[in-house]
Order: sequence, then structure tokens, then C-alpha cells
Amino acid sequence: MNLLPRRRSVVIKILVLVLVTWFLFTVLITYNDKVTTDKDIEIRNAPNKNVILVNKKLAEINRLAFKNYKSVSSQPPGVHHKYDNKSVVADVPGSQDHEVLPLPRDPVNKSVVADVPGSQGHEVLPLLRDPDGPGEMGKPVKLNNLTQSQQAMVKQGWDKNAFNQYVSDLLSLHRSLPDVRDKECRGIKYLDILPQTSVIVCFHNEAWSVLLRTVHSILDRSPQHLIKEVILVDDFSDQPHLLRQLDDYVTRLPKVRVVRARRREGLIRARLLGASVATATVLTYLDSHCECTEGWLEPLLDRIAQNSTTVVCPVIDVINDDTFEYHFRDSSSLNVGGFDWNLQFNWHGIPDREKKRRKHQWDPVWSPAMAGGLFAIDRTFFETLGTYDSGFDIWGGENLELSFKTWMCHGTLEIVPCSHVGHIFRKRSPYKWRSGVNVLKRNTIRLAEVWLDDYAKYYYQRVGYDLICIGCDHFDLQGDFGDVSSRKKLRKKLKCKSFDWYIKNVYPELFVPGDAVASGEVRNLGEGSTTCLDSPARRDDLYKPVGLYPCHRQGGNQYWMLSKRGEIRRDEACLDFAGQDVILYPCHGSMGNQQWIYNPNNHSIQHGSSRKCLEMAPDKQNVFMKECTNSSLQRWMFQNYNPSKSVNLFIYS
Repeated sequence: MNLLPRRRSVVIKILVLVLVTWFLFTVLITYNDKVTTDKDIEIRNAPNKNVILVNKKLAEINRLAFKNYKSVSSQPPGVHHKYDNKSVVADVPGSQDHEVLPLPRDPVNKSVVADVPGSQGHEVLPLLRDPDGPGEMGKPVKLNNLTQSQQAMVKQGWDKNAFNQYVSDLLSLHRSLPDVRDKECRGIKYLDILPQTSVIVCFHNEAWSVLLRTVHSILDRSPQHLIKEVILVDDFSDQPHLLRQLDDYVTRLPKVRVVRARRREGLIRARLLGASVATATVLTYLDSHCECTEGWLEPLLDRIAQNSTTVVCPVIDVINDDTFEYHFRDSSSLNVGGFDWNLQFNWHGIPDREKKRRKHQWDPVWSPAMAGGLFAIDRTFFETLGTYDSGFDIWGGENLELSFKTWMCHGTLEIVPCSHVGHIFRKRSPYKWRSGVNVLKRNTIRLAEVWLDDYAKYYYQRVGYDLICIGCDHFDLQGDFGDVSSRKKLRKKLKCKSFDWYIKNVYPELFVPGDAVASGEVRNLGEGSTTCLDSPARRDDLYKPVGLYPCHRQGGNQYWMLSKRGEIRRDEACLDFAGQDVILYPCHGSMGNQQWIYNPNNHSIQHGSSRKCLEMAPDKQNVFMKECTNSSLQRWMFQNYNPSKSVNLFIYS
């Protein structure tokens, strides 16, 4: 009987102990959960490590498992992407809803190996790069079997960015690229002491993955002691991921900071803003949709270290806007920059005279002009040249202005074959500007007034004399182009050479309209004499039939030149007849299909080899080659025809 109370006491003690243990365990679990949550919302990335903002529902499974894309590049036998049927639910930039996307995982650490930004309330996980992931080594990615929702996301990405943002978001921010340099470049020993550079990247509403891949390629593939800082200049973006989210991200990156414009400035003034806060002796400008390759920086800085008046550009490789494949060519197929008399930049092959000047194909090559988006320049020399014309608005013409004054004001402009940077070339601009102002024409008129001297007349012939008030400070249809007196004063102070010197010494390959027998419109004299030869002459327009259009006297697509060799040309494109249509074809200087004989007496244009005559179709839309007759449809009038410049071998007298 005495054992009963004792047993009862033991039971009570056990119950109390269990309750206390349960209480302590509950407290510990609650506290641990809180600590874990607090830690999880911190950004846990070390310098040069990437981060990814991922939705909290990490346990959800997406069984599409990368069936949505397919690498279209060849791979060695037995090499496959390491994707299983696991994925995460992630927020893709550019989408308003949380879409389910297949993301690769590291099979050991179970961490996400694709870079997808998220939004507030999302946890931050450390990121690893899968060496077999999409787009690695610059390989293309092709989307297949997309759901209707994903197709909508792809379209939205194209609409917003003018490139395939969906594919970009699948790639690692640290994706690998091949070493595209010539093998000789890899063994070059540069100066022991190279100047530091401030890398300036301007952007406006850029896609997250493209912008951050640009930044990480700079940090990952540049010697750290040569990078003084990376300055991201925000030209008044309004996309949420480029505001607080970007600020938070870059605070964890070394040497990276964001500078924000208080209003929409445009590319030119945004670059000047970046230069105003830069602290390094060399300024390097990159676009916000680039990828730097291995060894890109040292060759540029080495040239500037040897001569501070040398402005250098990397070889600009092409990143496909759809598949993000990295395209490159070796130094043997390098192009240099030029322009036409519309003052539009273009590319052309290295002239023979320049090939003879260089000892090796990997040596820096002199270029008459730069594309303008990617270059490095000594800060002091840039300031001496007056930086950019502050009267330029938004964008356009600034690349030619810097090119002209570099050469004319005692500097040198080079493309460095040992430096490669990839660039996404958009087919259109996704950004909106105020309407009613042709900023490109405004800028190029300022450019012509300051730097082209007497050659400016050839530009005015292209844009139409009726748009220009020669000798005035305005042109009537496009608004005030501003006061250029300070820019002319700067040119005089720097004792810059003439544009005639530039043409004869830097760009003698450029066809000068003043050397032409005739220049301007080619008007048909039949059916009312109101129809002119008309065709665009951009690279995409080559190999297409030329047409006709009502004469408008504004140059442009109706501006033609008759050379002494009998070519009817628009800069580097010539009329060519090989037996079918009359097309535009790259000028080759060998006459043949591109030789035309103009008879000013009967106004016929006869083809040199076929002996047929150019004739307007009755519908006034097309031209044909017909047997020569006295038909009014075969009569043409060249504008500004000067018979004293003709060569009797090719032109009838």
C-alpha cells in the first residue's frame, strides 16, 4: 500500500518532465526558425559570386525539365546537359506573374545554377554555374515545345527589349565563352605597369540578366588591379528591377556603383555623366548588352599606355539576338569603320595600304571611324578634345564626331584585334523618345558645320537643300541645331587639320561626290517627267531590284552618283545588271556588269556589256533593260551633270 503514493509521485514527475521538455523543445524550434528566416533574407554572396532571387516555394517541382529549349550546337559524344526533372518556381524579369520555368540544379549542392532575378519577399540563394548549362561556351539556345504562357513571355521579352529576353534569363550571369583571340595574341607580353580604367556602362530599362551579365563579364575577365571602378549610369529607368533591387545587388559587388540621372538624358549626356564621376586615368565605355571575353582589357590599356592620344576599340563580336550564340571571326577577316555621305556609320574591309603598313594581322589596325559603343580613351585626351558636343541630343553622330576630331586633332583611332567584346545588335530600338524632333539629323548637321569644311555640301545634297538654310543657325523643317561657335573655336585652338587632309590621308577609299560626273537625282523624262530612280542602299538592300518613285528633291534614296568609270553608285553600292533585274551590288571597280554609258544628247543610259538601255516600266514602279530605241521611257536626266569630268571611253560626248 505504501508503494502506491510513491508510484503516483514518479508518474507525476515523469509527466512534468515531459511537459517541460516539450515546452523547451517548442521554444528552441521557434527560435531556430526565426534565426533561419532572418539569415535566409540576407544576401549571402561573396565578391564575384552571383546571386539569384527565387520564389519561396522551392519545393515545387516542374516536370518540363528543360524540354522547353534545345541547344542547337554540336557537343562531343556522351556529353549531355545535367538536368533532371527538378526545377524551381522562379520570377522571370519582364513577366508580371510567377511563371514556372525549368532551372538546372547542381547535382551535389542542390543549388540553383541559372540566374533569374525576383522581387521583394524572395529569398536569396548562392549561385553556381553549370558548365553544361544553356548557352555555355557561347553556344546557341533554341526554344522548343513552349507552353502558351511561355510563348507569351517570349513575345513580351522581344517587345520590351528587341531581343529574346526569355533565352537570356536561362543563361548564367557568369556563362563561359571561348577564348576567341588569335593564338598569337595569347602570348603577347604587355607593359608591366598599365593604367587603371573606369568602365562606364549606360543603360535605360535594360533587361536584368543582360545588364548583370555585362557587369559580371567585366569583373570575371579583367585583372582586378586594372579595374578602378565599374560605373552603371541609369538614364532614368522606370523598371522596378533597376531601382532598389539593383542598388541592393551591386552593394555586394566589388568596385561597382550606380549613378542615376534625374531625368531622361539620352546616351550622349549619360556618358558625360559617367565621365564626370569617374576617377581612373582611362575611361572605357561599354554598352549594357555586352559580354567581355578573356584578355579583352589589357590590349586596350597597353595601346593607351604607349600613346595617350590613341583611342582604341575592341573587335565587336556578334551575340545573336535570338539564340544568344556568340559569333566571332579571326583577325584575317577584320573590318574597319567608315561612313557614307549621309554621315551614317558603316563597316568595310581593311584597305590594302593598311595591310601593308602592319607587320602582322593581329597588330592594331587604323580605322577611319568607330562604331561608338565600345571604346577606351585617355581621360585627359578626351577632355582636351572637348569630350562630346554638349549640343548633341540623345544619340547619333557622336561616334563620327569623336572619330573626326581624334584623327584631325593629332590622335589615332585603332581597332585592336587581340581584344574581343560581344555585343547584342538589335534590329530596332525598344525605347521611346519625344516625337517631332529628328535628333539624328540635328546632330549630324552640327557635325557637318563644325568638322566637314567644304565637304559639308555633299551631306546637304543627301538630306535635301530645301531642309537647310546654308549660313544660318537653323534649318526650317527640323528646328534649331544650336550655336556651334564654341566647337569651332575649340577646333581652332587645338590646331586641328582640315577635313580634306582627313579624306586624303585617313579615308582615301571614300568616294567623293565632287569627283563624280553627275550627282543627285536620275529623272525619267517620259510620262510627265515626275519619276526618279529610287532605292535604299543599306546592306540589307543589296542584291534587290532598284525601283522608281515620284521625284521629291530631298536626296536620300534618290541620290545617285555617276563616276568617271561609268558606275551609277550610292557610296559603296552600284547599279548592276547580269541579265535579269537591275540590282544594287557592292561596287567592285571592274566595270563589266557595273559599267553604264550616259549619252547627254539623247539622254539614254546604256549598259556597257549588254548594250541594252535602261527603261521605265509603264506602271512607273520598276525599270527594265530593253533594246535601245528612241522611246521617252528610255530618256533620263542626271542632276548636276558636268561633261568636263567625263571620260570619252565610257561617256558619249
